[in-house]
Amino acid sequence: MKAPEPTPSYEELVWRSYRSLAGALRGCTDCGWELSRRTWAENARLAWSELFLCLLCTFGWTILRRAATRHLFQPFAEWCQLLPKDAAKMPESAWKLAFYTFSWLYAVYLLFFAGYPFFHNPPSVFNGWKKGMEVPLDIALVYLVHSSFYGHSIYATLYMDAWRKDSVVMLVHHFVTLTLLAFSYMFRYHNVGILVLFLHDISDIQLEFTKLNVYFKFRGGVYHRLNDLFSNAGCVSFSVTWFWFRLYWFPLKVLYATCHSSLQSVPNIPFYFFFNALLFVLTLMNIYWFMYIVLFVVKVFMGHVQEVNDLREYDLDDGMKVTTSKKKEGELQILNSWKEGKHVKNGIVKDKRL
Repeated sequence: MKAPEPTPSYEELVWRSYRSLAGALRGCTDCGWELSRRTWAENARLAWSELFLCLLCTFGWTILRRAATRHLFQPFAEWCQLLPKDAAKMPESAWKLAFYTFSWLYAVYLLFFAGYPFFHNPPSVFNGWKKGMEVPLDIALVYLVHSSFYGHSIYATLYMDAWRKDSVVMLVHHFVTLTLLAFSYMFRYHNVGILVLFLHDISDIQLEFTKLNVYFKFRGGVYHRLNDLFSNAGCVSFSVTWFWFRLYWFPLKVLYATCHSSLQSVPNIPFYFFFNALLFVLTLMNIYWFMYIVLFVVKVFMGHVQEVNDLREYDLDDGMKVTTSKKKEGELQILNSWKEGKHVKNGIVKDKRL
C-alpha cells in the first residue's frame, strides 16, 4: 500500500493547484459543449430508481419535520415556557441539530472505524477510480440521506424556516451542495463527498447547539445561567471548528486532492473544472459566513455585545422594528432582573425571589 502523502502547506496548495489547473486548461484543446455532452454520456451513471427514491425521501424529510415540530418540538417549547420569539425558532434548530449530529457521527464512523483512509490520506479518494464503478452501500446511504435532506432544505428555507438576511446565500449553499452531491455520485466522486460532509457538518452541530441554549436562557420567567454558559462555550467552539474544519482542513485536504491529486491519479478526469468551480464557490461561502463570525467576535471584545446571541440570526423583522428608548430600558430592566433571580409578572419586576 502506498504511504500517505504528507499534508501540504498553503504555499504548496496554491502553487501545485495553480500548476495543475493551468496545465489542464492548456491541454484542453477541444473544450466546449460537444466535449461536455460526450463526457456526460460516457461517464454519468444514475438509475431512475435512485432518483425516484431520493425524491421520495425528500418528501419524507418534510413530512417527518412537520410531524416532529407539531408533536414534539412545539409542545416541548410550550412546556418549557420559552419566550414567544424563541419558541417559534426552537423547532428549526432542534430538527437541524438532530440531523447533523447523526449524520456527522456516521461520517466519523466511515472515516475512522470502517477502514476508509480518506481523512489521513486525502489523495486516496481517487485511487482506483473508474467510470460507472460500484458505490459501496454504506457510502451510497450517506448520499441518499444527504441529497434528499438538502432537497428538503431548499423547500424548508423558502416556506418553513425564519427568513433572515443571509437566507438567499443559504439557498445558494443548498443548491450548490445538492448539485455537488448529485454530480459527484453520478461521476463516482463519492469518496470526496464523504470527506466534504465530515468537514462541514460539525460546524452545523455547534451552531444549532449554541442557538438552542440561547433560546433556553430565559424560560418560565427565569434566567438560567447554565444555558448561558453553554451558549458562550458553543459560540467559542463554533468559531474554532468553523475556521479549523472549513477554512484550514477543507482547502488542504479537499481542494488539494481535487485540484492537484485528481490529475495525478486520473489524467483525463471528467468535468475537472466544473467540480472544482463548485468547491471554490463553497469555499467562498464559508469565507463569507466567517466574516460574520469575526465581526461578531470584534463586537464582543469592543463591548457592543453584552451576551452571546445567535450568530446567524439576522431576521428581517428585527431590522424593521422601531422601538423607543423607554421600551428598551424597560426590557433591559426585566432581563437584568431575571439574571438577579427576581420575579417578573406582567412586565413588572417584583423584589420577591422565586
